[in-house]
Amino acid sequence: MNNKIKLLAVCVSAFVIGFSASNIAISDVPSKIAVVDVSAVVNSSSQVQALKKDQETKAKELMTFIEKARKDISSTTDVKKKQALEEKYNKELNTKRAAMDKNYATKLSAIDNNISTKIAEQAKAAGYDVVLAKGVVLYGGSDITEAVKKAVK
Repeated sequence: MNNKIKLLAVCVSAFVIGFSASNIAISDVPSKIAVVDVSAVVNSSSQVQALKKDQETKAKELMTFIEKARKDISSTTDVKKKQALEEKYNKELNTKRAAMDKNYATKLSAIDNNISTKIAEQAKAAGYDVVLAKGVVLYGGSDITEAVKKAVK
């Protein structure tokens, strides 16, 4: 029993010493912290605005296609032809939607990479070690949002 208590005391001591040593090591590292309002950067991006307009245009084209398909199907009186048309238009619609979604995802990913790269470039240029989203920081950090907005445009 006495050996178990000694072993427990040694383990606790080792843990406390290790924890203290890691805190000391971390606190000795000087770091400059910046914050960025990512949503403001995204909203001001000309690439994002262009992508939104492109999506709106494609959505209108899709709606036009759907209306044309509805009229075409409703004007057909033969039941078999009507079902064949419905299947044809459904396949076309699904293909168009999939292409639209893939195109959107590709462009969005490219924009995200561009914005992330610009944030990293601005932070490195100003000598910051860490950049955090402004929404998660309660206090402190230098705001580099405006510099990033200018770089992203």
